[in-house]
Amino acid sequence: MPIYSYEAMDGRGIAVKGEIAAKSSDEAANAVAEQGYTPFKVTEKKAHGSKSGSFFRITQKVKLADLIIFTKQFRSLFKAGVPLVRTFQILEAQTQSRTLRQAISSILQSVKEGAALSAAMSNHGSIFPPLYCSMIEAGEMSGTVPETLERLIYIIEHEGKIKSDIKAALQYPIMVTIALTIAFFVLLTVVIPKFADTFLKAGFELPLPTLIAISLYKFLLNYWHLLIGGIVVLVFGLRAYFKTENGQYMRDSLILRIPVIGELFIKAAMSRFASIFGMLQSSGVPVLSAMKVLSGVIGNRAISREFDRVRDYMGEGQGIAVTLKTAKFFTPMV
Repeated sequence: MPIYSYEAMDGRGIAVKGEIAAKSSDEAANAVAEQGYTPFKVTEKKAHGSKSGSFFRITQKVKLADLIIFTKQFRSLFKAGVPLVRTFQILEAQTQSRTLRQAISSILQSVKEGAALSAAMSNHGSIFPPLYCSMIEAGEMSGTVPETLERLIYIIEHEGKIKSDIKAALQYPIMVTIALTIAFFVLLTVVIPKFADTFLKAGFELPLPTLIAISLYKFLLNYWHLLIGGIVVLVFGLRAYFKTENGQYMRDSLILRIPVIGELFIKAAMSRFASIFGMLQSSGVPVLSAMKVLSGVIGNRAISREFDRVRDYMGEGQGIAVTLKTAKFFTPMV
């Protein structure tokens, strides 16, 4: 999501500056206005070393372990009764991640200017996802921030474990696929041509699969540059298409249809839904707001659309159990 720099005035007429993550300049201006400021300049901040419209963007991410440590330290200081401003000064001083330290500094400045903690965190969407900010906001409203931080720690650690399990489950199939691809090209470009020359000199008639393999070898030998060019164009084309909403939906739908892998992703998404939805409800987040948050953090565009459909039906007065029964991907247990 793009980052916008803004200049605004608060209710006392004092100029303030800051950064906010938003999809457009209008959305950024509205978000600044919701914080109680009057924006008079909103400009998109360009990433260093990148250009607008480039296929490659330099983005700085915070490691999951750093976010967990930050949340645990924040919880400990908050439970100890340390004032919020002092808490963030301490966190800024001892955080190892440079990106997270800069975000903490920005949050600290926003809090000093009177912004709510959840609003200040939402300005850094690449670090604090909507789920994180929504739960902090619910904790602020209900006065249960320490308990909310406890639940956040559990969710983040649970999410990290699920991602680790998925990577471990996919590691062996990926290694086998790479090995088979390498073996196929070695067989096609080295082994088969040598045996084919030997058989042809001996006057043997080659079988159809061998003839097809020889034809593929000749094609690679004569048109390898076209093949590489086609692959490059295909990669860039798919990369651009997958940045669109329809492209992401198509990609995620295809992933869910892959045997074994698709079922693994669906089970992981349902586990994520159950744990996060339960935590949001325990934190006092309304059901419709919880479904909106889940739609943005579930990690799959196809399942996310189902959440949007469920939320629309619930907004019309239908119960959550009835709508989930008619939705795709949701198991009878859910």
